[in-house]
Amino acid sequence: METLNYRFEHGRRQLAAMPQLVGVVSSGNLEVLIEAAPLNGACEIEIRTAANGFGATWQAVMSDFHERWQLIDARICINDMGATPAVVSLRLDQAAETMTGGLP
Repeated sequence: METLNYRFEHGRRQLAAMPQLVGVVSSGNLEVLIEAAPLNGACEIEIRTAANGFGATWQAVMSDFHERWQLIDARICINDMGATPAVVSLRLDQAAETMTGGLP
């Protein structure tokens, strides 16, 4: 298992709902938990993945997600068992849409 951590600053969109769990590890091999947290305007993402050595790919997917959603004071935990980048993006978008009440 590999754990990756990312922190993004300078967002503009606040979460509105209670913590949400989107997907389960057996559903597309990925689950995403997103919740509001006092992070001085940052968005923190922790990824626990069984697929070692894909840090650059995760960085690209997380950067793309942050550019779309611009979340602030958000903590995201991802449990991955080999999901593709497309599934990761879909699950993240589902969670963010639920928590913000709209599209990016």
